[in-house]
Amino acid sequence: MHFCIPVSQQRPDALGGRYVLYSVYLDGFLFCRVRYSQLHRWNEQLRRVFGNCLPPFPPKYYLAMTTSMADARRDQLEQYLQNVTVDPKMLRSDVFVDFLKLVQLDTFSITTKKSSLDVFLPDGRSIQVEILTSDTAERVLEMVSHEIGLCRELLGYFGLFLIQFCKEGKFSVVKKLADFELPYVSLRSSEEANCKVGLRKWYMDPSLDSMLMDCRAAVDLIYMQAIQDIEKGWTKPTPAQRQKLEALQKEDSQTQFLELSRDVQHYGYVQLDPCTCDYLEPGCGAIVSVGNDEISCCITLPDNQTQDVIFQMNRVKSWQITFLGTLLDMDGPQRTLNQNLELRVQYSKDSRSQWFVIYTKQAFLLSSCLKKMISEKMVKLVAENPEMQIEVPEQAKSKKYHIQQSQKDCSSFLPRKSKIKVEKVDCVFGTIKEEDL
Repeated sequence: MHFCIPVSQQRPDALGGRYVLYSVYLDGFLFCRVRYSQLHRWNEQLRRVFGNCLPPFPPKYYLAMTTSMADARRDQLEQYLQNVTVDPKMLRSDVFVDFLKLVQLDTFSITTKKSSLDVFLPDGRSIQVEILTSDTAERVLEMVSHEIGLCRELLGYFGLFLIQFCKEGKFSVVKKLADFELPYVSLRSSEEANCKVGLRKWYMDPSLDSMLMDCRAAVDLIYMQAIQDIEKGWTKPTPAQRQKLEALQKEDSQTQFLELSRDVQHYGYVQLDPCTCDYLEPGCGAIVSVGNDEISCCITLPDNQTQDVIFQMNRVKSWQITFLGTLLDMDGPQRTLNQNLELRVQYSKDSRSQWFVIYTKQAFLLSSCLKKMISEKMVKLVAENPEMQIEVPEQAKSKKYHIQQSQKDCSSFLPRKSKIKVEKVDCVFGTIKEEDL
């Protein structure tokens, strides 16, 4: 999980003392504000359920903290939140989800009550579901799937996304909502204008379409998204392919349409908003699409010529997100970290390691897509090679999941060096290693 705690603030308490309030961000958006004592009690509850498999929790201080001690605690709490989400069983436990629901509601002063939520489908229609403001994204997805007849066992292939609708019918995928996020709260607290909750497929390998063909509702969804992606220019059929696809669309031959679509360039990819990069020269414009085990970039050079560059995932060694800015006035409207983000990709070329830098406010979404491709690749490798085993360490050890493989350090977030302000040193959030995928 892309958890980070970039800032903390001292607040007066009712007894005349002071306490520290930590601003916790998830995927670059303010998720909650929470006190150390709240996290400490939560950790104790988790330990009663899961025992010693939890990561270490920062110790209490009984004397006043120095600035360096306060920064160290913030780093440790950030690391704790990232590590505690490694175990899938913990992520789905009531003690885990109930606490995060409570702090989300409390941070944005939202009470639990009945409400309605419009969830938009790829064809522009919306499904209105009656929810509680405290319903998680996982629960809302179950409700929407029931409304449209989507098989419950296929829910893992889809997700709820925060989508920003722009002028002229364009839209931008802002983020995927985590299972424990509250869509009602995320929608109300988002600073991005014209945002809606949308249902989209959540897999990067186009061949996984075959897993959904027996469910009519699933086929309808991926068919609608395939048409939408072509209309938005995310998927790029040749003139001949476009002609055949239009004919199949008129006949409503969904299965044949999807079979042909899998041969179309960038089918099933996620396309980012126009951004800049340092390849082939610093400051070049870029259209980045990610999917099917690759990062595809259409780069505009200073002379306005374009060049297509593809980075295969088997050549990617690691990546890291850096926030290049300063958070000001945390009590004010600024609640996102998506201004001045960069994602650095380390890849191998000609037996040498190089870095490719993408400057995009969707860096966290891009990172999530890269991790998704890695996880799908691991599942496929295990299916093709039964001798590969997922090793679960003993309970006494930190409970992380290892898959034997040749690709090392797939995803990496370097430790934050200092405070959020970046001067000469890059400021990166936490550390997510290969075994955290």
